[in-house]
Amino acid sequence: MADERPPSGEIFGVPYNFERPSLGRMLSAYWQPDEEMLVKKPFGVGYTLNFANWRSWVALAVVAVLLVQENRGESESYEDEEDPVEVIVD
Repeated sequence: MADERPPSGEIFGVPYNFERPSLGRMLSAYWQPDEEMLVKKPFGVGYTLNFANWRSWVALAVVAVLLVQENRGESESYEDEEDPVEVIVD
């Protein structure tokens, strides 16, 4: 007899949903005006951002700024490099 597990539910307090996703369900999952910043994923395990909440947009903006700073820092560090220095240890 096969083990019949439900396609959606919670395990250790973390939600999961492995039902076949549809476009309507995907759109309604990412835009829930009456909910908090994090909502259950429409497919998979865990939580995702609710784009109807302004805090989600602030979080995305912070991540974008950090990524730009990281990329800018890497490109500047290569331009500022000088010739290698030889160190002789006796």
